[in-house]
Amino acid sequence: MENLREELKHKIIEVLNLEDVAVEEIKDTDPLFGGGLGLDSIDALELIVLLDKEYGIKLADPKKGKEIFTSIDTMAKFIEDNRTK
Repeated sequence: MENLREELKHKIIEVLNLEDVAVEEIKDTDPLFGGGLGLDSIDALELIVLLDKEYGIKLADPKKGKEIFTSIDTMAKFIEDNRTK
């Protein structure tokens, strides 16, 4: 799952155009929203699209995104449990 965490960090930086953020700066347990990376609701939509496009995961309930996108760790676990690609 470590490879998946690294892959997620790269994809998040790329998809959200976080040009001033390095992969090494993103800790696996840091919050993605609020105090961590400081992502917002538009970024959450981009992450939902990322899950669908890259991992074949469709979120039926967008409210679950709040739990899934807590950190890199929670995203990686959700992807491992639900990926179709």
